[in-house]
Amino acid sequence: MGKLGLGIAAACAVASCAVAAVMVGRRVRSRRRWWKVVTAVQEFEAAAATPVGRLRQVVDAMAVEMHAGLASEGGSKLKMLLTFVDNLPDGENGIYYALHVGGTNFRILKIQLGGQRSILGHDVERKPIPQSLMTSTSEEFFDFIALALKEFIERTGNNSQLSQVRGKDLGFTFSFPVKQTSVSSGTLIKWTKGFAIEDMVEKDVVECLQKALSRRGLDMNVAALVNDSVGTLAVGHFLDKDTVAAVVIGTGTNACYLERADAVIKCQGLLSTSGGMVINMEWGNFWSSHLPRTSYDIDLDVESQNPNDQGFEKMISGMYLGDIVRRVIHRLSIESDIFGPLSSKLSTRFVLSTPLMAAMHEDDSPDLREVAKILEETLDIRDVPLKVRKIMVKVCDVVTRRAARLVAAGIVGILKKIGRDGTGGISSGRIKGYKSGKMRRTVVAVEGGLYTSYTIFREYLNEAVAEILGEEIAPYVILKTMEDGSGIGAAMLAASNSARSHL
Repeated sequence: MGKLGLGIAAACAVASCAVAAVMVGRRVRSRRRWWKVVTAVQEFEAAAATPVGRLRQVVDAMAVEMHAGLASEGGSKLKMLLTFVDNLPDGENGIYYALHVGGTNFRILKIQLGGQRSILGHDVERKPIPQSLMTSTSEEFFDFIALALKEFIERTGNNSQLSQVRGKDLGFTFSFPVKQTSVSSGTLIKWTKGFAIEDMVEKDVVECLQKALSRRGLDMNVAALVNDSVGTLAVGHFLDKDTVAAVVIGTGTNACYLERADAVIKCQGLLSTSGGMVINMEWGNFWSSHLPRTSYDIDLDVESQNPNDQGFEKMISGMYLGDIVRRVIHRLSIESDIFGPLSSKLSTRFVLSTPLMAAMHEDDSPDLREVAKILEETLDIRDVPLKVRKIMVKVCDVVTRRAARLVAAGIVGILKKIGRDGTGGISSGRIKGYKSGKMRRTVVAVEGGLYTSYTIFREYLNEAVAEILGEEIAPYVILKTMEDGSGIGAAMLAASNSARSHL
């Protein structure tokens, strides 16, 4: 080979080496970026971890805060509000209506009770609440609700139906923090779940609704004001007498339970015909240093309409889970190019809803096509490799698992407070008189889309309750799903309250 040939060969060799070096460099950098993403997700998973030891610390903290909230006003992050519901429905008859306002949608219900703890039938209509009304005025908001009720009554009957409801009792489920002054009156303490109608705070919400009904020509009486969890408890207890507590876990979250009247220290001498009282916990505001808070939770809280408030709700409810996932994706996009160019949509709060997050999490297709579709259509992230889609499913799993297991800890915290967790408590949850110390059957009614519609969430929650209680106690604690329980329960409580008022 001549000198020219050798020179060309040498040049080709150098070029080949250079190309190879560039390719190797790119692969090395790509691997580094990928492992940076993997490491970030692993760190997030570790920060959000909920081992059973930590969950039991949350259980204890919940029980302690419940005691403190019952002892004095302002003594706890938990409001522990009196509901003035001291008797739950049992055997009422007739047709009753109810409204349930508590999230981005509201429900109108009509139920027919047949006595003997039977529901002969019910109609339900769901309507979205326009976002503009969530920050409007109390008059505009309740006029919208009252008009929807009027149209529902007309649709479910005939033109003479309006005259037939004259004087009818109406149940009102209002799923926001309210300080009740009677079973049918109460003032709004504060808004949650994205609502901010300023002129309604500290107003009697029943009075606001009653005035709107009059303006719309509806002669109906609001006979019961209840929280969504209280309504769910009413239905749960109506169907199963062993029901002692209720939890709602949907857009927002709350819990209530049956408490002994003498345990409500802040209201000594509390009058109760049954010796008990339903307590509305407002547990969305629960907080403990044992909760596994991450940097994403801190950022979400700082940017929220109510910073340093509703800390538990922001970690477990449907209003926020999707946005936590969105924040993780945003940070990964900034720190790596695995998603391609940074999408501007990743900076938009709540652009990724929890139902979309759940759809990604439950995508069981081999190529995770639903994940790819949601990333593209919702976040404008295109052509995502399969391994990145798998990372997205992992992020959804971390957020969901933490939320479900924290709800489980909250439920067991309630059972601990009333002595139904088998650890001691007031009566150790055991039936008196049994030599074997047989546990009492305990039912918790659960309602809300996260539990009823999100299978993985429900499985994680049930698994964690059993894990915390242990194999000896867990079989005696049953979580029962309620559908439309909060609304139907309000109608039932209107019926029972009406029956008592006429005695």
